[in-house]
Amino acid sequence: MELKIQTPVYNHALTTILPLLEVNNVKRKPFIEANTENVDLLHLQHDCIIPVFSKDNERTISHQEFIDATKHAINLAFGNNLELHPEIRVSHTIKGRAPSAMHKKAIELLEHEKTIYYERMAFAIEVPGFTRDIGGNELTLTVGGVRAYNHQNLFNKKSLEHFKFFIGFKNMVCCNMCVSSDGFVEDLRASHPEELMLHILEVMRNYNAELHLQKMNQLIQLTLSEKQFAQVLGKCRLHQYLPRDQKRLIPLLQFNDSQINHIARDYFQDESFARNKQGDIDLWRMYNLFTGANKNSYIDLFLQRGVNAFELASGIGQALTDKSSPYVWFVE
Repeated sequence: MELKIQTPVYNHALTTILPLLEVNNVKRKPFIEANTENVDLLHLQHDCIIPVFSKDNERTISHQEFIDATKHAINLAFGNNLELHPEIRVSHTIKGRAPSAMHKKAIELLEHEKTIYYERMAFAIEVPGFTRDIGGNELTLTVGGVRAYNHQNLFNKKSLEHFKFFIGFKNMVCCNMCVSSDGFVEDLRASHPEELMLHILEVMRNYNAELHLQKMNQLIQLTLSEKQFAQVLGKCRLHQYLPRDQKRLIPLLQFNDSQINHIARDYFQDESFARNKQGDIDLWRMYNLFTGANKNSYIDLFLQRGVNAFELASGIGQALTDKSSPYVWFVE
């Protein structure tokens, strides 16, 4: 497909964001941890094989092509020749070997006889020039995605391939991702890289960054007492055990028990988002405790839980003033 777009198509709401303040020589935390490891783009390009659809041997869109399509879309949306540095995290390594090494023991394999690719990959790219301060935290506009081959049927003929894509903000204090529903597509489908790039560009065009920032800024104005915060966490623990009929009436919660325990600990111990001396915590800090716990999610659940954290924090804020809100169950 020949690309027809030649001029930037950025969202006008992004133009009000302040210039990015670059911080050099600072070792950052990864945006996702769990069982992931950091790799660079050259490793994906030169050291990894590309899976195929087994019935027709047609290749899949590779991880590096997904990243390249996103970089291309960013340059179309925000201006050409931006210096973009993707942070790439991978998990679930799939190993193989060349036919010439068929009868060798694993410890005898030479590097050129090994094959490798990653079942799951997540990446994030900070967009230079777009930042905002919320609650004393610098937030940087960030674009990225997730590819999980376990969500793709590779045992069939080639079909539309599945990707997850987001545009949102990264909290530079902790490198937590701030993602809202209008900046996230859970199942973006494409058959080739050019089509994928155009879909990514459309999501970026429709994202309202200023509204997202406004909603996050409102979280600072709303505060939970220690008793209310304990109530919220207690209800989060109960949520998964609710009878099915009752659970259908309550908003979705995707965080598990170990993550709720992580949040409870950081309520007391987190350097940036712990309670104040009176035991109170505003919803911005609570939201960041949830996004911090989300770093322990597997790659294929990471973005959904990130959106869920924002919906929960916003919903609880609504429930504090509107008793008809479905999120009242979490605080009453």
